Amino acid sequence: MVTEREPESVPESEEGLLGAVAIRELATRLGIKPTKKWGQNFVIDPNTVRRIVASARLEPDEVVIEVGPGLGSLTLALLPHVSQVLAVEIDGRLARQLPKTVEAHAPGLIDRLTVVQHDAMTLTPETLAISVAPTALVANLPYNISVPVVLHLLSAFPSISTVLVMVQKEVADRLVAGPGSRTYGVPSVKARWFGDLEYAGNVGRSVFWPAPNVDSGLVRITRAHREDPGVTQRQVFSVIDAAFSQRRKMLRSALAALYGSTAQAQEVLVAAGVDPSVRGEQLSLDDFISIARASSARSA
Repeated sequence: MVTEREPESVPESEEGLLGAVAIRELATRLGIKPTKKWGQNFVIDPNTVRRIVASARLEPDEVVIEVGPGLGSLTLALLPHVSQVLAVEIDGRLARQLPKTVEAHAPGLIDRLTVVQHDAMTLTPETLAISVAPTALVANLPYNISVPVVLHLLSAFPSISTVLVMVQKEVADRLVAGPGSRTYGVPSVKARWFGDLEYAGNVGRSVFWPAPNVDSGLVRITRAHREDPGVTQRQVFSVIDAAFSQRRKMLRSALAALYGSTAQAQEVLVAAGVDPSVRGEQLSLDDFISIARASSARSA
């Protein structure tokens, strides 16, 4: 059983950022062992957190949500560059320690930090309960929840205009993949509902403690304010889910359950101007929007 302990002091590190020695010492003093349950791999390389902040292209007035701040490596790198960091941490021990770490390493920036002990997957403006709207999401995300967290927060917080996340390399490849690619799928299309995606670089395993068994990648999302598509997010996402649930089947077969029959699915696809014999992996977001719009028109 792990017993909570207050650290006698917060280990020092160069330039106010946490390095490998400081991270391990702080974890030991707190009685914290990284857990697979929450996908905890702490960043121990100051250059990596500097790179993440630079890649996020943040403005000084940004209000940033950081999911899973852990022991504070990325938090300390973010604070000098933005007006506020909203650190969302599910682990109570880490949530309580983070302000102490910031106080020790960057006391002049402590007023810019707000720590919220909460599950990011259920975070909403109401549960966040702050007077300012977040404008950016910057985080090192556990691979098992990375896509759901990004999609949820972009949906729950329309004020977020910029995203820079570090995720498992395989997840990063799926997010930025285009139509026709073998890695193109549900995450690729749904993420594009919110904005434009680009791959922002590779991250090796050695910058983490404990080192994961896979490489990581950086993904940037810039929210795109497109014209009203005439359909809701839910309508479009239901078509995407159905199309990829049986990705080897032609669209008219894959969408049969959604529209009642293969014949009805074919009618919707023809009305949308989409070839009923293609597969979902060949369609762009605009194609899925057209299908949802055609379906909505038929049922009106």
